[in-house]
Amino acid sequence: MSKSIPGHAGRLAGLSQLTQMVLEMRLAVLRSAGAARQATQAALTALETPVPAPGDDLALAVVARADLLYDRWVERKRSALNLRLAGETALWLDQRDLAATAFGRNAVVQDLTADAIHARLVAAQKR
Repeated sequence: MSKSIPGHAGRLAGLSQLTQMVLEMRLAVLRSAGAARQATQAALTALETPVPAPGDDLALAVVARADLLYDRWVERKRSALNLRLAGETALWLDQRDLAATAFGRNAVVQDLTADAIHARLVAAQKR
């Protein structure tokens, strides 16, 4: 596109293609960060699933100890997942901001390109 449009408009068209590629890359990274974040949230939600009650044939002390050990494991797992989720959320927020900036830059360059092309067409019609 930029080779068929001479001068300033052609450079803007090339810049528009570049900003579009940056936007697409930023959105892909944002989607990836969001997917990782959702997977961690799902793992946290899965920890909330109640444990089925044991059968009557197990001794009360064995059941109590198993419950205690499971509760400790769940708390350690939840703690680790919450730390991971915090990091993933921070990354996702950073990527969201970068994607928003790329979107804005792309929109501005596309508007400038359209304006430059329109101005060249108007100038050519006046000749």
